[in-house]
Amino acid sequence: MMGLKTQKLDLQLADISGSKWNEVNAEGLEIDNVCLAHTKVNNVNMSNLDLNDVNMQGSSIKNANLSGLKVQHANFSHAVIDHVHLYGTEFQNIVLPVEGDGNFDPEGTYKPVRFQDCDLTNTQLQNCNLTNVEINHCDISGLKINGVLIEELIQQKIK
Repeated sequence: MMGLKTQKLDLQLADISGSKWNEVNAEGLEIDNVCLAHTKVNNVNMSNLDLNDVNMQGSSIKNANLSGLKVQHANFSHAVIDHVHLYGTEFQNIVLPVEGDGNFDPEGTYKPVRFQDCDLTNTQLQNCNLTNVEINHCDISGLKINGVLIEELIQQKIK
């Protein structure tokens, strides 16, 4: 970005709604207590971006490289993750809301987590609560639960 005019802006108590930035170098910005609702970001390098205490409800991320992304202490309820490469991805400490959480339901009637049309080859589930899990119309070749080959169990049940 040659030929850019360099200036440091210190905006406080300012309304810059409707402003447009085009071909701007904005590295190292510090944005605190700012409303960016309905903002559109396109073709932007956001590598090493740190988002903390952020409300992204209803947001959409498309055509993004999220390699190495870390999401912690987040409410992902009703999120849709579609056509995503997940190799090497780890899901840890995934829980339902507990009493005291804003979206806690004492009846426990939550919309189920659903995997559809997914290639989960070589996926490992460890120390997971699989109560009432349903597996339908899936290729279970080589599927083992606690070391037991499920295909063999099904064949024994059929006989």
